[in-house]
Amino acid sequence: MQSQPEALGAWGVAIALAGGAVRGSIPYMFVSLGECLTEKSGKINLGMEGVLLMGAMTAFAISDITGSPWLGVAAAAAVGLLLGAMHAWLTQQSSVNDVAAGIAMILFGSGLAFFFGKRFVAPMAPQLPLINLGSWSGSPAIQSALRISPLFFAGAGLAFCLHVLFTRTSWGLKIRAVGDDPQAARALGIPVNTVRFLAITLGASLAAVGGAHLTLYFPGIWSEGISGGQGLMAVALVIFARWSPRRCLAAALLFGGAQALGPSLQSLGVNGYYYLFNASPYLLTLVLMIATCSPNRSLAGMPGALGKK
Repeated sequence: MQSQPEALGAWGVAIALAGGAVRGSIPYMFVSLGECLTEKSGKINLGMEGVLLMGAMTAFAISDITGSPWLGVAAAAAVGLLLGAMHAWLTQQSSVNDVAAGIAMILFGSGLAFFFGKRFVAPMAPQLPLINLGSWSGSPAIQSALRISPLFFAGAGLAFCLHVLFTRTSWGLKIRAVGDDPQAARALGIPVNTVRFLAITLGASLAAVGGAHLTLYFPGIWSEGISGGQGLMAVALVIFARWSPRRCLAAALLFGGAQALGPSLQSLGVNGYYYLFNASPYLLTLVLMIATCSPNRSLAGMPGALGKK
């Protein structure tokens, strides 16, 4: 009987790695797109980790109770709206710091998710239907690797829609104007607080949908440590992507590929340094932040009012 590496072959492993990159990219994609929308308005939401966890728990709970994973996704988006509205209101108070509010939101969202999610640790909720792109292959491993969540295609389409929004529409121009110079935007009659409130709220809703992927497809369960810091890494990813939705899509695939690196090498029989390979996304985050946030480099595309009142 052939071993798995021999059965798959080099091309099979490459396909498995690509499939793993797609599968692992979805939470990064939705959180980074939501954060990109938020930061384009000149605000920052460091609480995306808490939103991601709350979205993951809510999606799993509603799917388990109703039997409909799509209702779970919708419920996650609704919870994200509520958390985003709370964060938007907080950060528009004159005495509230954006970073402090973000840390508070991490603790609040995580605490809520852990409290309400205790009864859902054991069961397996109905999962999202998958799109099978590997039907051409006779290898069960390749077929499994190429079963893609529809949320990936929704997120990829959303990245291009946000690009068009920011570059081709009056609403996108208002968001960018508010993010670059809120005083000038007010002088032009743009309702700065309203634009920021909507951007933050919708951004958090997108992040919560990324959480739904974690519990309704991969890994497909609810546990308190399910996010593994992906919400925070996705915030860093936005800086690396230079606040471009399309680059957020590419960067999410890069991070998803780093996440899939360990399992793919293990399928080739490379078992040494397994835990180091599993730490690839965290190491990649550190390297990219050092490389892109050096004092000697300008942050092209950064909204001028980011982090300011």
